[in-house]
Amino acid sequence: MAQKGVQLDRELFSCSICLDTLKDPVTTCCGHNYCMNCIKSHWDEEDHKKSHSCPQCKQTFTPRPVLLKNTMLADLVEELKKTRLQVAPADHCYAGAEDVACDVCTGRKLKSLKSCLVCLMSYCDQHLQLHYDVPQLKKHKLVEPSKKLQENVCSRHDEVMKMFCRTDQQLICYLCSVDEHKGHDTVSAAAERTERQKKLEGSRQNIQQRIQDREKDVKLLQQQVEAINESADKAVEDSEKIFTELICLMEKRSSDVKQQVRSQQKSEVSRVKELQEKLEQEITELKRKDAELKKLSHTEDHNQFLQNYPLLSRLSQSTSSIHISPLSYFEDVTAAMSEVRDKLQDVLREKWTNVSLTGTEVDVSLPQPEPKTRADFLKYSRDITLDPNTAHTLLLLSDGNRKATYMSQHQLYSSHPDRFTDYPQVLSRESLTGRCYWEVEKRERGDVSVAVAYKNISRAERLNECLFGQNDKSWALDSYINLCMYNNVKTSVSGSVSSRVGVYLDHSAGILSFYSVSETMTLLHRVQTTFTQPLYAGLYLYSGASAELCKLK
Repeated sequence: MAQKGVQLDRELFSCSICLDTLKDPVTTCCGHNYCMNCIKSHWDEEDHKKSHSCPQCKQTFTPRPVLLKNTMLADLVEELKKTRLQVAPADHCYAGAEDVACDVCTGRKLKSLKSCLVCLMSYCDQHLQLHYDVPQLKKHKLVEPSKKLQENVCSRHDEVMKMFCRTDQQLICYLCSVDEHKGHDTVSAAAERTERQKKLEGSRQNIQQRIQDREKDVKLLQQQVEAINESADKAVEDSEKIFTELICLMEKRSSDVKQQVRSQQKSEVSRVKELQEKLEQEITELKRKDAELKKLSHTEDHNQFLQNYPLLSRLSQSTSSIHISPLSYFEDVTAAMSEVRDKLQDVLREKWTNVSLTGTEVDVSLPQPEPKTRADFLKYSRDITLDPNTAHTLLLLSDGNRKATYMSQHQLYSSHPDRFTDYPQVLSRESLTGRCYWEVEKRERGDVSVAVAYKNISRAERLNECLFGQNDKSWALDSYINLCMYNNVKTSVSGSVSSRVGVYLDHSAGILSFYSVSETMTLLHRVQTTFTQPLYAGLYLYSGASAELCKLK
């Protein structure tokens, strides 16, 4: 009876529109109660009609009724609040669209608390009580409310499916096991659940282990971010310090040049002015002499003329003619400074390229499978050119520094510390990190060694120090001997090397693969290692050979 009373209270003090406790309750002419705002909103939507209706009994009213607050009902609701007997909101009791409704309730159904896998029914709190009180019902399997109970019933025999056919991998009822599934591997659904539960636990352990691994990876990546930031900050600080030192040095050299030029200017101007004063004195003396001779020439007394002539006709020795060189006093200084500027620009341009290209590239992408088709490889193609500063003098570079040809005569290359001097080798200008792919085509007779190497490989040392594949700084595929080499360890390739070789590099994964490229991609050799520096593409040319880095885009 108490339970019934609670239900009555809920229905009495709940608005059938908002399903919540009445607020400012009003009563229609038909006797139903609503929140004032709820019924007003409902009738506002019906204003286009000639009449208005009750949401519960559908009785119509014309004209629209004027509703007043039901003060008695409002006082009762407030009194219930004060005595802590306020009913729970209706949406906490009645089943909504997303809830599982009680299969026993009549009229407006309440929410289910449990579903029974034996009865294949769902029960609210009141109707569930029998499963707790009746001994036979206590053995039933109760689960969280489910709308899919009928999926447990065999559509053919209308029996609960309590067995599992492993042969057909489906749930079946007992009649199925002796009928169309006769002779199949069948077990109880509980047994199959137990078996799969073990596998599920194994899967969960695997997932949890992967979660731990990924959390460790995330922590490592965070540490890497911190290391990158610290390294970048230090690089910026160091570069600013170095550039400040360079600027100070340039300012000092500028001041020295200015001081030297001004000192030489002062000395030269003083010397020229001293000579100028001597010439001006000589001009004054000559003018005075000319005036005396002019006066003598106008003397009418012959004796006087002849007596003074020997004295006045004698001239002092004249200063030799002045030789003035072309106006190029300090142009040599300007030329020297221009040469210094040009050399400095060349150095900065070359070294700046190295700074830009050799900076550590952060590659933290998750491991990805190696491409299979040539189209997949071409997604990672790189535009690579050869570096003239590394080319041996027997190699001629052409076609925009993509092609190298072995020549019989040495080329006139300038001296450079990066140049290979003992073997006909050359490196690329671009550094290679991340995932890269490029192809090398043999153009003439002769064989080629396709290689990758670190920037710091020796240039003019013993054989095993600078030759591709003979040291721990380079890897090479030699088409002459059909071998791959690293640190002077030779490995046979799995097929013949064609005229076109594809090279695939996954720097972060430590994968280097050589392919023979024709109509298909044939793997020749794969290297699995750890690369500690950016790599550079390399070529070694045998006598008479020519090879080109192919344009792939």
